[in-house]
Amino acid sequence: MVSPVTVVKSEGPKLVPFFKATCVYFVLWLPSSSPSWVSALIKCLPIFCLWLFLLAHGLGFLLTHPSATRIFVGLVFSAIGDAFLIWQDQGYFVHGLLMFAVTHMLYASAFGMRPLALRTGLLMAVLSCLCYAFLYPNLTGAFTYLVGVYVALIGFMGWRAMAGLQLVGAAWRWTELAAGSGALLFIVSDLTIALDKFCFPVPYSRAFIMSTYYAAQMLIALSAVESREPVEDYRLSKAK
Repeated sequence: MVSPVTVVKSEGPKLVPFFKATCVYFVLWLPSSSPSWVSALIKCLPIFCLWLFLLAHGLGFLLTHPSATRIFVGLVFSAIGDAFLIWQDQGYFVHGLLMFAVTHMLYASAFGMRPLALRTGLLMAVLSCLCYAFLYPNLTGAFTYLVGVYVALIGFMGWRAMAGLQLVGAAWRWTELAAGSGALLFIVSDLTIALDKFCFPVPYSRAFIMSTYYAAQMLIALSAVESREPVEDYRLSKAK
């Protein structure tokens, strides 16, 4: 097991561009009422930096670790989704929703199906159903179905991210903690988006949504560093 101090020393410098880009976004705070390619670039810049963070570990690392590759591709779809959401009031909200749905499928695939953790899955299923039941009276048209599918996908991703989480014992790994925390923050961020869009105005929603979102993406990207499945293990698991 790699100690947290070692992680900070080795990975911290590679995350400096991400932190700087995040600060740029919050300092500039470009108005969402005036969407532009500049505001899209500023919003996506921290995610671009997470691409570079994973690429900094070498292209060979991504090629030999399928789970890390899926997280990288998930970040690509996230950036596309972020760009679409810049123009959500112009009719591109569904496009962004679909991009992030693909992202959650890729992340869930990266986290894998072992251990199964049925109790965690049941808990996430119940919470997902409760969230959808709360949103349902305020949904109309295609959103009635699209939001339901999206809630199921992000709930499934959260289950897979937290399935391997062990806070004590020899099996404890910081990557599982990063994945689980990142998934939880992602769910909180997206739930806030849904509440603000479909139910009622959430005070300081944009600041809360973006801070939890960027933190979630950073933690999920960080979880790929000590990847779960080197390619040899991946092939062996497929052969079983």
